[in-house]
Amino acid sequence: MLTRLKAKSEGKLAKQLCRVVLDQFDKQYSKELGDCWSKVRDVLISPSLWQYAVLFNRFSYPSELEKTLLLRGYHTVLQDALPHYPKSMKCYLSRTADRMPSERHQPGRLKTYYLLNAASLLPVLALEVKDGETVLDLCAAPGGKSIALLQCAYPDTLSPGSPSPSEQCLFGKPTIEESSSATILSSVFVTLNHNSYAGYLLCNEYDRLRGRWLRQTLESFIPQPLRNVIKVSELDGREVGDAQPATFDKVLVDAPCSNDRSWLFSSDSQKATYRICQRNNLPALQVGLLRSAIKALRPGGLLIYSTCTLSKAENQDVISEILTSDSNIVPMDISGIARTFSQDFTFAPTDQKCSLLVIPEKGKAWGPMYIAKLKKGMSTRKWQGELCKPC
Repeated sequence: MLTRLKAKSEGKLAKQLCRVVLDQFDKQYSKELGDCWSKVRDVLISPSLWQYAVLFNRFSYPSELEKTLLLRGYHTVLQDALPHYPKSMKCYLSRTADRMPSERHQPGRLKTYYLLNAASLLPVLALEVKDGETVLDLCAAPGGKSIALLQCAYPDTLSPGSPSPSEQCLFGKPTIEESSSATILSSVFVTLNHNSYAGYLLCNEYDRLRGRWLRQTLESFIPQPLRNVIKVSELDGREVGDAQPATFDKVLVDAPCSNDRSWLFSSDSQKATYRICQRNNLPALQVGLLRSAIKALRPGGLLIYSTCTLSKAENQDVISEILTSDSNIVPMDISGIARTFSQDFTFAPTDQKCSLLVIPEKGKAWGPMYIAKLKKGMSTRKWQGELCKPC
């Protein structure tokens, strides 16, 4: 195993930094993060410092691996630290740049763990998903957060009065592969509206190639009976709200963004230059996705917006635009998460009580990850005690 880990590490070190992207980041983030940027920069440009968390699969629990990780000095993300922390979710972290080998996809066999940036768990935890809720993962590929959501809770498919598993397939025919994304999504929604289900998860991914990746991830981690109430659609996320208004209890918008880690190691300099030029268009897309998510959310429902970039234009500015333009959306104070998880994560100030920004540093090389929490109001505001002041 050590040989395999060394080979992976050397492979990462062989990657070349993209100077076009780094120059742009230096210019922007030195202004936005100040002195903090130099420490963050050191981690982002050094893959040998990157850390990988191990999220266990509750549907194929790796008991022997758990013993091995404990012997190697891994520890769990603070369980029972939050009132709503799901006991069914277990994720192990290492304080060093240790990395487990990835498991290969094998049809018919469930994987036992998923490797991820531990900061990716924070949007999922902030969403506070409970069994039986209807949940939308609007930009779901490659599927890591969908998998994490299902470690927290899952549709209550066998509650008294619920249909049998054989009756719970939401798609029926035609299948995903046989129909257009719009037809599929319409079929899903018609079926849902004519049946009373305790809950379901809809994973949406507009990009067809990434959608195939998402399906494979779900097949690798979710047992067959549960897949009947977990569906994948391929609609433009900006159209989902109009297609199914006021439907979901919880919505996660893990938006397309200028993925800082990935962009820094772009192998194609021309493509990198194009990305930088198009970067200013991302906030408009992100606002459009959020507006759609708000339409899809039920009154009183919770929404989490997240990105894996440090960019203020794609983070705080997007949330400010939503709060300024929609009086029925209220910011939720999540500063308690930063206090609770400060042992494992480093947070930078955002000047918004409704948002957090995880920044990587040596020994805590998690992030970047921006998380904002919003709530859709009713006709009258009933939760004034829970709300924070406008961001």
